[in-house]
Amino acid sequence: GEPAEQMYAMVDVVTEVLPTSKPRYLMGVGTPANLVENVHRGIDMFDCVMPTRNGRNGNIFTTEGIINIRNKKWQMDFSEIDPGLDKYASRHFTKAYLRHLFISKEVLGMQIASVQNLTFYLWLMREARKAIVRNEFASWKAEIMPRIERRL
Repeated sequence: GEPAEQMYAMVDVVTEVLPTSKPRYLMGVGTPANLVENVHRGIDMFDCVMPTRNGRNGNIFTTEGIINIRNKKWQMDFSEIDPGLDKYASRHFTKAYLRHLFISKEVLGMQIASVQNLTFYLWLMREARKAIVRNEFASWKAEIMPRIERRL
């Protein structure tokens, strides 16, 4: 794909001509930060393989940042994958266990990671919608972007 700045420039061009009364769809995008930035620019819908592809490769999106679960630092971390999400995969498996599954090449690890990432994406878009309804999207975006881009 093209660099993010080029994508944003093209989104700006097309959102100027697309009617606001119709849903605006952006195909194949992308990172959590890309989604938030494009919502800010007027995009309503996305599809992307990133949550599951990254999950299968051990990259976990959380409410506090991005985890590479293969890193040794998670070997003895028995905390929940993401205490910020009240969902089964986020709260019922530990980082150490998930790392063990990846290191052992157990398919369950890829499944848990994919479910976690999809759960995170759903949460992120739900929070974006809430911020829009409250007319607080700009402040929410300023608060959430550093969190979701952080490498843990």
